[in-house]
Parts: sequence; C-alpha cells; structure tokens
Amino acid sequence: MSFSSFDYFLNRELSLLAFNERVLAQAQDERVPLLERMKFICIVSSNLDEFFEVRVAGLKERALLTPHLQSPDGLTAKQCLIEIEPRVRQLVDRQYEVLNQEILPQLSAQGIRVLRRNHWNEVQAAWVRDYFFRELMPVLTPIGLDPAHPFPRVLNKSLNFAVELSGTDAFGRNSGAAVVQAPRSLPRVIRMPQNLAGCEYGFVFLSSILHAHVNELFAGMMVEGCYQFRVTRNSELFVDEEETKNLREALQGELSQRNFGDAVRLEVADNCSNSMIQFLLQQFGLQQEDLYQVNGLVNLVRLIQIPDQVDRPALKFPSFVSGLPASLVKVEDMFAVIRKSDVLLHHPFQSFQPVIDFIRSAAEDPNVLAIRQTVYRTGTDSMLMEALIVAALAGKEVTVVVELMARFDEEANINWSARLEQAGAHVVYGVVGYKTHAKMALVVRRENDGLRRYVHLGTGNYHARTARLYTDFGLLTCDEAICADVNDVFTQLTGLGSASHLRLLWQAPFSLHARVLESIRRETGHARAGKKAFIICKMNALLESDIILALYEAAQAGVRIELIVRGACAIRPEVPGLSENIHVRSVIGRFLEHTRIYYFRNDGADDIYLSSADWMERNFFRRIEVAFPLRDPRLKKRVLNEGIKPYLKDNSQAWRMTANGQYVRRTPGRARPSVAQTVLLSGLAK
Repeated sequence: MSFSSFDYFLNRELSLLAFNERVLAQAQDERVPLLERMKFICIVSSNLDEFFEVRVAGLKERALLTPHLQSPDGLTAKQCLIEIEPRVRQLVDRQYEVLNQEILPQLSAQGIRVLRRNHWNEVQAAWVRDYFFRELMPVLTPIGLDPAHPFPRVLNKSLNFAVELSGTDAFGRNSGAAVVQAPRSLPRVIRMPQNLAGCEYGFVFLSSILHAHVNELFAGMMVEGCYQFRVTRNSELFVDEEETKNLREALQGELSQRNFGDAVRLEVADNCSNSMIQFLLQQFGLQQEDLYQVNGLVNLVRLIQIPDQVDRPALKFPSFVSGLPASLVKVEDMFAVIRKSDVLLHHPFQSFQPVIDFIRSAAEDPNVLAIRQTVYRTGTDSMLMEALIVAALAGKEVTVVVELMARFDEEANINWSARLEQAGAHVVYGVVGYKTHAKMALVVRRENDGLRRYVHLGTGNYHARTARLYTDFGLLTCDEAICADVNDVFTQLTGLGSASHLRLLWQAPFSLHARVLESIRRETGHARAGKKAFIICKMNALLESDIILALYEAAQAGVRIELIVRGACAIRPEVPGLSENIHVRSVIGRFLEHTRIYYFRNDGADDIYLSSADWMERNFFRRIEVAFPLRDPRLKKRVLNEGIKPYLKDNSQAWRMTANGQYVRRTPGRARPSVAQTVLLSGLAK
C-alpha cells in the first residue's frame, strides 16, 4: 500500500477538538459526581476560549498572509477553518444540551437550583430588585449609540448586553440601540438567601438581574430587546524581543492591549434578533461563520462559581490527602535524605510540599550559599516565590529565570519579577526567542567535604495549586552528573557562551530532538536484529513530523509502540502497512494528565527519561527544555508501575485512537473496571 506524505499526519486543530469532545464526555458520564460534571462543562468552555484566542486566531492570520501554505496534513489555513467550524458547533450544541437537559435538572432535584427570572415569586423578585439597585446599578454605564457615542471598545471575553430601544431620551435622541457592559468586579453567579430561594442553594445569574431591570437604565424609553453577547479576540502577544531593550516593560505595555485584539468569535444568546446580530457582526468585522448562538449563558466558564459555593461532598470527587515517600515522613534534614538516595515524587498522589520544603530549607539554612530556579507558571500566591524572597533578603545568591511569555500568566510573572528584584535576587528572562519551559531548581550548599549541589527537576510547574490537579513527576537528587548538567543549563540561561556538552540531560533546542530520534532509531535497529524492541511514551501532545516518521519506520521494523497522549496527536495508529504496531490512547479523568515519560527498552537497559517537553516542534526547537534520566532501578520501576502500567490497563477512562483520528472509549466488558487515577489514589494517597 502506498501513502502520500499527507496520509502520515492528522490535523492538529481537529485533534484538539477531539480532546474537548472527550472532556465533554466526562460531563455526560453519570458515574462522575454531579458538581464535577458541571466543572467539566466549564473546562470545555475555557478550552474553547483558548482554542479561538490562539488556534483560530492564528489560522485566520495565516489564511490572509500565506493562503496557499499547507500544514503537514495537507490543509491550508482556510480549509482547516472550514473543517473545524461544524465540529465546534456540534461540540457547543452538545455542551449546552448536556447542561440544560441533564446537569441543571439533576442539580435542581438535589436542592441546587438556578432561579430563572420568569419563575421568581414576588419575594424573590423584590430581593433581586434590591440587589440591582444596591450592587449593580451604581457601577453600570449604559452607552447609547449615536455619533457622539460610537460603539464602545469591548473587552475580550467580557459579558455585554446589546439593547434595542424605542422612543426618545431627555435630549430628543433615539439611536435605537445601546450597549451595557457588565462590570468585571461583580460575580456572575449570585447566591440568594436560603429562606427566599426555597431550596438549600439557589443561584441567580447576573445576566438575569440585569435583564429584569435594564429598563431602569433608560428612563422614558421602551426596551424592545436585551441580548447577551460576548466577543473572543486574538490573545497572542506581539513583542519584538530582538528590538526590545527591556522585555518586561514592553510586555507590560502589550498586556493592556491583549483584551482588544482582532475579534475572532461572537457569541450571542439564541433569542437575539437577527438585526442586532448583523449589527454586532459588522461592528466586530466578523462573518456569519464566526457567530455562535447559544441556549443559555454566553460564558459557561462562570458556572464554576456554583460548585465552589456548594458544600455537598457527596456531589464532588472524594477528598484525599496526598501521601509522602517513606523517606520524607517526619524528616528533619531534607538534604540528608537526598544525599542518601534520590527522591521521586508523583503528584498529586504524593504531596508537592517536599518541593516547597526543599526551597524553604535552602532559604533558611545558613550553609546554603546559592539558589537558582526557573519559573514558568507559579500563580499569584506562591510559597515558593516567598521562600526565594526570604533567601535573597538573607543575603544568599538567588537567581530566578522567569519566563515572561508564559501565555496568560505574564502578569503574575511580571509581578513576581519585581518583588524578587526588590529583595535583591538576580532576575533574568531567559534567552530571546526561546521560552524557558524547563522545570529546574538548584541549591549550592557548603558541607564538611566541600560544596555540594542539590537539584529538583520536574515535569510540571512550580505551582502548588495545579500540583493538586495535574499529574506530574518530580525528582530530588544530588547526583553529581545531573547537578553539573543543571548548573550548565543555568549558566547558558544567565550568561553568554556556546552550548556545553551535557553529560546526562537532553536539552532543547540543542540535543533533545536528536536524542529522541536516536533512541527511536536504536529501537528500530534492535527490532531488525531480531531483539525485543519497545517504546512507551506519555505526553500531552505528539505533533512533530520527523518524530512521527521515525515512529512509523520503527513500527514497520517490528517495534511495539504504546503512546499515551492526552491531547493533540497527529500520528495515525493501526494503519495496515504503516503503523500496525502503534497504539495510541488518551486518558481523561479527575486529574489533568500532564506527565511526560519517555521509555525505550534498549535491549533490556530500560532507559527512562522524564521531561517538561511534549513532542512538538515548539518544544524541540523554540523552547528551553530538559529531559532527565532515572538512574536508580528502584525509581525506574516506580515510574513504570505508576506512570505507565495503570494507564495501559485502564479500561474505563481511556480512549483508543483510531487511524482516522476518532476516539473510542474503552469499556471493561466482563473484566473488572480499572481506572488508572483511582488505582494511584488508593495506592499513594492517604
């Protein structure tokens, strides 16, 4: 069977939509607790926001600038936009259908109700009216549209109302239309007092309150219609790093404009009049294909406020306490533990606290001379950053490599940079043109036999909150070769000079791609020599063309390849004559699968690398990434037993990918149900 080059690859955007379809399936799954199902609805909406802000916005730009350029799957940007539109519409329609017909009615039966304005009784209506005049009206600014009041600048993803009016105002004006922007400072979901709601938890949408009293904003005029709308804009930041003298200042200036990028999507309530729809499309320079009419709130992300306010444990995932490795239970000297043996942490099943303790211990220990750390995402409230500030104030040499271009975390990183500098830390922003995505911390400590280095390396961010939500591995070690490599990478990031030859780490953009290809081809050679050959990889995305082609060659040589890819995946598995030996699965569950594991059998050597890098072009060539080996056989076994085998055995939350990019959910059949994350919770958490 012959294949064209385009037959080798699946489309990235369609694969991302398939991922969100799998997330939506969690909201449809009656085995998932009810309030968690609502959260999955919110996650889909949040994911789609970013899909439009980044992927669709990028496609629209490429359709204008390079209309004939084809992606590896053979589609031009315009063709891709045409392909994804019906898939998005189907996904959105199904999302609202699940919410309106399944989740909200079932929540109502549990005494958790959304109180619609056409169902308010007199007492409830009076409470809403009081709330409107007390909390809402003082901060509303209705804008009538006329030559003196042009259409206002509408913030990205903000809640707005288009109002159709008749009659004239005090000055004799009547443009027939106005815009009311909902203040960002107000909650979108308001809980009504229980004694008025008629149920334990009664919620009113801010949009319902404004709808009910919008006429109060236009005295003497008649409101003919009031419609929610929301516009999504291109949110990529454009900073010419080579021409910018101060990246932080340039980025601060650009952040304020992110909310006003080119519009890419218009969402309106399904009751919006056609005349208003056409008016809004014209104002935002959008076409009919950019319009999404929805049966409910135009921003379902805000519904996350309901599970957050409801104290009903039976309707949520069971709580758990993250465990600890035995070596870290009641430990007094973190450095003594690491000297004794490497420590592997598996989050969230095991606590992130040892990572915090590692940096805190370094900050407080008078024998520690220096701390270096990378920061990609860490959050606005970070104990780790506070510990680094303490260390800097104590006079230690603290160097922090902050990635200012971490998408949607730029502002938090800018703020931490300023605080760290004020404390006396050295803050650098990595290398121009390359995002620093590697997760590394290095501590230099004076001991009886001289200076010793300690390192933490991870697959996830230094972010305590997401460490409870994402699966990741972290390694604490004082292995001299690994520590020397980490030191060399930090030297590259903070200084100038040629790339050094690392001993054990694979580093992007220098050696990571070549080392992965080399390892795949080595397995290919083993298979051709008649030896057992096996590759298992777990990651968020698999898109890079050369890697995919190498995997096809390995599969045809007889290498067994198991890929656990959570999100976008461009490889075609199980194609006769091409990839019979390649199997792809995706696991979607309570926690976001975030671990990157590369396993190569290597004739029984069992090479295992953990990494911050997915197999994408950007990770290999436009980011600073590291992949680090596990050298302790005990830890290798743990990664196989915890990070790989439960996922290959999962017959309930795993989805098998077919050759055409579709996914089929695995079912236990007559076998005993197995859920990887549940297995790990029961074995590692308390």
